[in-house]
Amino acid sequence: MRIIGGKFKGRRFTPPAKKWPTRPTTDFSKEGLFNILNNNWDFEEMKVLDLFGGTGNHSYEFISRGCNDVTYVDKFGGCVAFVKKTAALLDIEDQINIIRGDVFKFINKSSSKFDYIFAGPPYPLPTIDEIPDLIFKNELLAKDGWFVMETNANHDFKDHPQFFDERHYGGTIFWFFK
Repeated sequence: MRIIGGKFKGRRFTPPAKKWPTRPTTDFSKEGLFNILNNNWDFEEMKVLDLFGGTGNHSYEFISRGCNDVTYVDKFGGCVAFVKKTAALLDIEDQINIIRGDVFKFINKSSSKFDYIFAGPPYPLPTIDEIPDLIFKNELLAKDGWFVMETNANHDFKDHPQFFDERHYGGTIFWFFK
């Protein structure tokens, strides 16, 4: 895993491999996504939510590009410990709010609004198709905010009322909602 842009560009991180439950977004697909975001957002002004945050890949990328308000949520203790360690190493602890907890409980209880929400759920998660509806039902997006979810080809959100774009990078699909 590496950071592809901003002040930490080129930094590499290797999460522990033993019983690691994540599937980090590939550099190829992440670069494609951040090219889109870079053309539409001022990272310094964004409030970001990283759901199923795993290695913290997206969180670091946003902070590297100037975002000062990132909330990371994951329930796996190993992931949370890795992100805390990496945040300390990068000296970004004041820019990232690290929450160890169930994403669905967080969505249902959060009263915050975010400009950008990213969800990279495990592909076999049985409730993956419910996530967009939960984001909008709980009004987590700020006005004009975007929600992006990463899936494989087993999911299709083209008929979702808030869907507006999709991008394919190999077997990875990013679904865009607003």
